[in-house]
Order: sequence, then C-alpha cells, then structure tokens
Amino acid sequence: MLLLLQARGQLTAAELARELEVSERTIHRDVEALSASGVPIYAERGAQGGIRLVDGYRTRLTGMTGEEAEALFLAGMPGPAAELGLGTVVAGAQLKVLASLPPELRVRASRLVERFHLDAGDWFHRSQPVPHLGALSDAVWNATRIAIDYDRGEGPTRRLLEPLGLVLKAGTWYVVAAVDGQIRTYRVSRVVGVEPSDDRFERPDGFDLARYWAESSEAYEREVARIEVVVRVRPDRLGILRDAVGNIALDAAEYFNEPDPEGWLRLRVRLDWPDEAPLTMLRAGPWVEVLGPPEVRARLAAAARAIAEHYEGDLV
Repeated sequence: MLLLLQARGQLTAAELARELEVSERTIHRDVEALSASGVPIYAERGAQGGIRLVDGYRTRLTGMTGEEAEALFLAGMPGPAAELGLGTVVAGAQLKVLASLPPELRVRASRLVERFHLDAGDWFHRSQPVPHLGALSDAVWNATRIAIDYDRGEGPTRRLLEPLGLVLKAGTWYVVAAVDGQIRTYRVSRVVGVEPSDDRFERPDGFDLARYWAESSEAYEREVARIEVVVRVRPDRLGILRDAVGNIALDAAEYFNEPDPEGWLRLRVRLDWPDEAPLTMLRAGPWVEVLGPPEVRARLAAAARAIAEHYEGDLV
C-alpha cells in the first residue's frame, strides 16, 4: 500500500482494494494500523477524497541518474520474465523502484514505459512452448543436477545435465550445461521431460556465461556450412530478395557490372546451409533467377516442376 501511494499519490480505498486484491474494510484497517505505528498516512473524505501520504514521505534511491532510471525500466521484458515465472516479481520490483525514486526521475521512468516497449519475438511466430523452463531455472539457480528427455525430432533421449545458465536469443530459450565434462547448449523447447534432483554440483571455476555465449555464437556462425549463389533480380524487387535471404546476406552481396538484356541486377549471395538454398531462393518468387551453381538451379527447377504439377489442371 505504501509503495502504491508513493508512486501514484492519492488513491481511494476502492482503488487500493482492487490493486491489492483485498476488501475495502481491510484497507481501512491497515491505514489505521500504519497511522498508529507512526506512518504519516491519512484519509480525506468527500467526492475528491482518498488515502494519501504526507508529501515527501518516501525512501529514495540516491545516486541514480535519469538515464539509469530509464534503462532500468526499459530492461524489464515482461514476456521472458513471465516465462521464467517472474512476471509478478518484476512488476513488484519496478513498483518498489518507482515509488522510491525522486519525483523528477519517476516522471522520466514512467514516460519511458509509456513510449517504449520491447518485444523480443519474431513476426508471425508465436513463442515456442517451454513448459520445463521453470524446472531448468530452479536447477540453474540451485546448482543441482537435472535429468532431461531431449527430442531433436528422432525421439527423446535421456541426458544428465549440470545446468550453468539460461540464454534468451531472438525469442528462443537455451540452457547451457556441463555434460560429461564438456559445456554444451540445448534448446529448451526441445526438452519434453525433466527429473529434478537435490544432487548439487560445483560450477566450473571462472565460468562466464556471457563470454561463453559470445564465443560459441561466433564459432557457430564461423563454422556453419555456406554456399555462394549467383542470381539475377528485377531492380524493383530487390526487397523481396532481401526478405528471402536476410539483411546480412544481401548487404554483403557482390554486385556484377555485366549488362543484362532486361536490365536486371546480377549479384553473388552467400547463404547458410547449402541444402536449404533452393527453398530460400524459391521464396523470392519469379522476380529472381538463380544462375548458379548448377546443382542449386537444378534442385530449384525440380521443386518448381513439382509445385506446378499440383496445379496443372488450373494452368491455361
């Protein structure tokens, strides 16, 4: 109640009861108890009345700048916190901080929440279900071993993990764990069963989760299989090619100065995962033609023929 009054000023008994999920009688009883204990709280009757604290009564955070207050509230992502079971904890922590801020910083922090929102997920993609994220989080926090059933599409296999941390990357949760003396990464959405334990383990000396993730991400991007594809694209449809291959691939593409009879652009694009290159280029539609390598062009032609066969009776 004190935090709500510090953050919002005057509130009615009905508003406080609704926020705190108690009866108005409980609110009035608590106001009396607080007042009796020396807290400068009082109630004003009438249409414009309500419960409030004497101006200036609050515990302030000292040494915090306006930018720090804004960054603190911008960092609280409700979606991931809720998935970890910490949604109400984050909301409560923000309320406490907001209530204890000086008025000028409280205004800045509130304005940021009103005008900026972080959404970590991708367009047209719902968050992957992670029903066992809470159990993994507990094991990470308590440094206890946990057995998981992990399914990569070929049926679940049992693995014993010493979980070291959780990472949220582009809307997808990963658990970093020590397994048989090696540190590995597992996608949480592929965990189909867990068996917690009270068996504690010692974390590796000097293990830094952020550094490990940065180094493993760089190694993954460096070692992933790639293929170079030469294409021609209608100039006004370059955005469609960008949607198909991604910003990074198109920004790094090599453009050719060779003349084209239809005025199309010619460029060499580097794509990840060679087996997926034909499907990637198929998404670009008829405004992009693959010139090479021959095996990608042949697989793309075969895919196009297979698609056309489905609609052969509709073709004129």
